[in-house]
Amino acid sequence: MTLHNPVLSVVSSEELRRLDAVLTVSETHDAVDDAWRDIRSGSAIGGKAVLSLCEDDFWAMPEFEAERESFASERLGWKLSSLYSVNPRFGGVKIIGANAFNRRRGLPRSTSTYLLLDKMTLRPLAIFDGTALSAARTGTYASLVLETFVETPMKISVFLVGAGPVARSVIDCLSFTGSKRIERIFIRSRFPENATRLADAAASSTPIALVPVEDNAALADCALVITATNSRDPVFDDHELARDAATLHLGGDEIPEAYLKRALRTGVVICDDLKTVSRRNSQSVSLYFSRRGLSLETAGPLLGIGELSAPAGWQDSRPGPVCVTCVGLPMLDLYVAEATWEKLVKARG
Repeated sequence: MTLHNPVLSVVSSEELRRLDAVLTVSETHDAVDDAWRDIRSGSAIGGKAVLSLCEDDFWAMPEFEAERESFASERLGWKLSSLYSVNPRFGGVKIIGANAFNRRRGLPRSTSTYLLLDKMTLRPLAIFDGTALSAARTGTYASLVLETFVETPMKISVFLVGAGPVARSVIDCLSFTGSKRIERIFIRSRFPENATRLADAAASSTPIALVPVEDNAALADCALVITATNSRDPVFDDHELARDAATLHLGGDEIPEAYLKRALRTGVVICDDLKTVSRRNSQSVSLYFSRRGLSLETAGPLLGIGELSAPAGWQDSRPGPVCVTCVGLPMLDLYVAEATWEKLVKARG
């Protein structure tokens, strides 16, 4: 067997756009569907390492300390992360640098760089700006939750908390998979002008009505609630939700304990992967256990908490709330990067 010798290609976002090699929403869903199939069969595997930096060290720097008070309700999320995975054809590593303070400099909160590898040699094939790829694959979680856990005979309303790139991807994905089922999406942000800006920017690309709001009054009318924020505190109270609503959490410590207790007691609680969410320990479900000296990875199976990465069982639902927490599996990034690379190679001729 002769192994080829890959030549590293640095791929710019400009080249992807120029050659029309950016994945469409449909192509992204196809890539992610392939990823879930291989994750559940065990032929795609990966892991995640996170180096969280101390916020006090950041705020102790003289040039930043005066602005600390303005971040009282928001986590910096100052961290360096690495997501690594392999499938039957390729390997890949995504490196993420994140700090919410970046927005003060006109920069994205997080920036991803993706290194695609040949599977057999594990030598690099291409380097991508992975920021857009990451947001695109994260938005597909909304489609998965809508299609699996939201069953109503009538059109529904969705409540989206957050107005960043992931929130935009959520709108794009729900427009692709749920335009016939969703009447409107309410958008709320910490800064109301951001919600309005997102609604205006996305309005021309979706048949769904986008409604910016400044409070949670519409929550009770929504069958699906999606949070994609960097909040330090819960962004809603349990009594504000429809009793049987499905919720999807893509950020940090965003949901109240009262809601989580109710979901554990009367509904369904699911993670994309128990071990990954537990070890990351930055989201409400894992923090609920770690604050009690317990581990989600250990206690979760005993309490019937499901995981999307399992071959079966997670699809089961029952009357009551459905609470889904997703940390972002590295295998999803790999399949989106692989599909992008293949489309680019074809476009290059």
